[in-house]
Amino acid sequence: MAERLSTPHRIALGIEYDGSVFNGWQTQLNPHLRTVQETLERALSRIADEAVTVSCAGRTDAGVHATGQVVHFETTISRPLKAWVQGANSNMDRHVAVRWAQDVAPDFHARFSAYSRRYRYLISNTPTRPALYSHFLTHHRAPLDANRMQEAGQFLLGEHDFSSFRGAGCQSRTAMRNVSELSVTKRGDLVVVEIEANAFLLHMVRNIVGTLIEIGQGNKPPVWAGELLALQDRRRAASTAPPQGLCLIAVRYPVVHGIPASSLSLWP
Repeated sequence: MAERLSTPHRIALGIEYDGSVFNGWQTQLNPHLRTVQETLERALSRIADEAVTVSCAGRTDAGVHATGQVVHFETTISRPLKAWVQGANSNMDRHVAVRWAQDVAPDFHARFSAYSRRYRYLISNTPTRPALYSHFLTHHRAPLDANRMQEAGQFLLGEHDFSSFRGAGCQSRTAMRNVSELSVTKRGDLVVVEIEANAFLLHMVRNIVGTLIEIGQGNKPPVWAGELLALQDRRRAASTAPPQGLCLIAVRYPVVHGIPASSLSLWP
């Protein structure tokens, strides 16, 4: 029988999930809406034989995937780290997987200890829609110029007010965010957008991608991205790109926390 400790200890987990079958990360009031958080907490609670609540590095929308999500939780049960990995995976279906477990200090927080998050957005740029992996890609029929999109993305680097790319209903107290990297590359029929920042606003990545698509298909010049940024008006920007092309691929922490490096998987 596992030992029960007198005080809780904190554990971090690396999580991967297929967001196409979930109504986002966060547990909903409607019990019929399936979420990643609820699925993971139910599995961990069975292992701990007590209620477990997890906090994540970044809440993802319905349909958005993750290969590098990080969570933490507290428990009084003492089990080997591999037991949390194997036990959670045996109590969840194939759409969610725990990749690793790590003991962390009491002051570690999956969200507040992170200094950056990295997302990848995949666009299938073909005349006809793909049949395979369609729930991991966004299909765009019109040809896209990745070089124009790359040029446009450089206007968004640095610390700015990203109100023009902020989704309605965003509860963040400020729209200031610091984008450290934004790249657009063409790999065969795939257009790959990668963006890293200290944090993101609601729908920020998808709104940026929507703007880059407008520029990539020649409807707007690359400088338009910078002009939108300066306007700080969401109504002037392009439509929000669909969720299925988006994946949280990495969350970065100071080395003192001992968090394993994210694999940055999901293809490119």
